[in-house]
Amino acid sequence: MDNKESIRRGQVVYFSHGGGPLPVLGDPSHKKMIDFMESLPLKLHKPEAIIVFSAHWEENIVAVQSGNAPEILYDYYGFPEEAYSIKYPCKGNTELALKVAKLLQDSGIEAKLNNNRPYDHGSYIPLRMMYPDADIPVIQVSLNHNLNAATHLMVGKALRKLLEDNILIIGSGFSFHNMRAFDFAGREIEDPRNNEFQDRLVEICCGELDEEERFNEFKNWDKLPNARYCHPREEHLLPLHVCVGLSTGIAEKAFDDYILGKRAVAFLWRYVC
Repeated sequence: MDNKESIRRGQVVYFSHGGGPLPVLGDPSHKKMIDFMESLPLKLHKPEAIIVFSAHWEENIVAVQSGNAPEILYDYYGFPEEAYSIKYPCKGNTELALKVAKLLQDSGIEAKLNNNRPYDHGSYIPLRMMYPDADIPVIQVSLNHNLNAATHLMVGKALRKLLEDNILIIGSGFSFHNMRAFDFAGREIEDPRNNEFQDRLVEICCGELDEEERFNEFKNWDKLPNARYCHPREEHLLPLHVCVGLSTGIAEKAFDDYILGKRAVAFLWRYVC
């Protein structure tokens, strides 16, 4: 095998990160998600760095976490005491943060560094299950508070150069996020409205659409069936827009099962020479 064939390139994944700290507390309604998260690294080559777009960080200007060792933010409430002692002692990556900010700026997207931003639970909760040794540097990038679909597609597209390197880019959200409709007892009750929406996401991400067609579908995501039932507010879907903007091909469906009693999906894009 020559050097070109052995190069490990970037990977992109969008998944649902579950309800607050419940996955790492062993909540039964997250069992299928926990199994998926723990097995996901087996589908990936180990990255040298991780970038997370979390649904739980919005800024008026896209911000890039640039601290060397960010703290943990317990951005949830009402959970058992052990939820507030969770640790994930990974390192940041200032050099990568600078590169991300420059790529965004070079594409005409206003961006800034944030040296003090801690990791939120959209980052450290799934990463504790995926890479429990915390031995891979991680940075987060915010969503834009405008919640504009086209903006987030363009954020992703601006970062495609990162796919030349062995970086894992994660869109951490939830493909269904209607808080009033979750079943916190974990009862898997058939929901035709959600099924229609999830099925359409699968068709768009995994189907034979060209880039323009796929972008148009995501620009107009709120025209998809039952879109506003599944996402009264779109912050948990927009990390998928970033991933779609980044992607240059068809996704594979990596997860399609129940979390908190509702069907949710995950998508994976591989780029390996």
